[in-house]
Amino acid sequence: MFNLFQNIHIDWLGKRKIFIAFSIAIMLAGLISAITRELTPGGTDAFNLGVDFKGGTVVTAKFRQPPSDNDIRGALNSAGITDPVIQATTNKPDEILIKIPLLEATEGAQDEQQQQAQVQTGRATVKQALDTLGKEAEGEATLDSDADAAYKIIGTDSVGAIAGSQLRNQAVTATLLGLVGILFFIAFRYDWTYAAGAVLAVFHDVLMVLSFFSVFQWEVNLTVIAAILTIVGFSVNDSIVIFDRVRENMATNRTDSIYTITNESINQTLSRTVITAGLVIFSVLALVIFGGEVLRSFSLALLVGLTLGCYSTVAIASPIAIWWQSKLGRAEMKDATASKPSTEKLASASRRSVTRRPVTR
Repeated sequence: MFNLFQNIHIDWLGKRKIFIAFSIAIMLAGLISAITRELTPGGTDAFNLGVDFKGGTVVTAKFRQPPSDNDIRGALNSAGITDPVIQATTNKPDEILIKIPLLEATEGAQDEQQQQAQVQTGRATVKQALDTLGKEAEGEATLDSDADAAYKIIGTDSVGAIAGSQLRNQAVTATLLGLVGILFFIAFRYDWTYAAGAVLAVFHDVLMVLSFFSVFQWEVNLTVIAAILTIVGFSVNDSIVIFDRVRENMATNRTDSIYTITNESINQTLSRTVITAGLVIFSVLALVIFGGEVLRSFSLALLVGLTLGCYSTVAIASPIAIWWQSKLGRAEMKDATASKPSTEKLASASRRSVTRRPVTR
């Protein structure tokens, strides 16, 4: 197998305080940003929630010659619509979905009558914006029957605030249930100290991503939640690779300290971690650059989360797991340069060892 790094001996755990300080600084920046935005009168919300969570109007328009997304976005911005989502349908290239947030006049609409008013107001505002790009086919007229028409609005729908709240709660519940499932699986398959390290590292990744979204006010929609769930799986996978190597090295080397074994395991799997994460990050970077506005939030969440997930595997998950191991085994974490090898018991060393049977041919 291709190995990017040969015979490296980096003392990762020796730099754990620097890594943890770096993570705390970013999370504090996100916390301060969220609290400041919430407490500032007339300021923005802690997170820039999209139509999926705040509610809004979805307008489907059919064009004779579809204009560019930038032209439509510019027209909507001129009409006072901020953060519109413009999405072309794959099976009907002449149809475009335009999602706009709740308008101020209809914000908080909950009953059916108010939701209908929201749809009408949103449709009228989108029509006003699209009229700057061409005439609409009015009434029963179609693009085929009206040669002068440039577009026609063929459908409108609404996503109410109640639906947005339900989607938000379901997203949080799905994330938490996923973390609980990961915790129990790793505890059963490896050791609960490993499970604690992996899950805390995942929490770290999610909080770091949310910090970036709060500070830079990137839009949070359902695609961001999908990205976060992807980050959870990717981060845990990287952590398990290192933990599995730690377990193998503990079985073959019972004289070195936990500190030394963990550093050696991280260095042994570093090539795999960098190659795997690097290829995925380069792919996501292409989405950020060329994916357009529709995939912007999703690709940004993946880019930040996967990068920090690779970092947290080494800087967060391993130190936490080994710290728990040393506490449960009543062992002090010794430096790699210690003159005397350690013979402490590990928390997972009490498990029954596996004896390999000779293979007869």
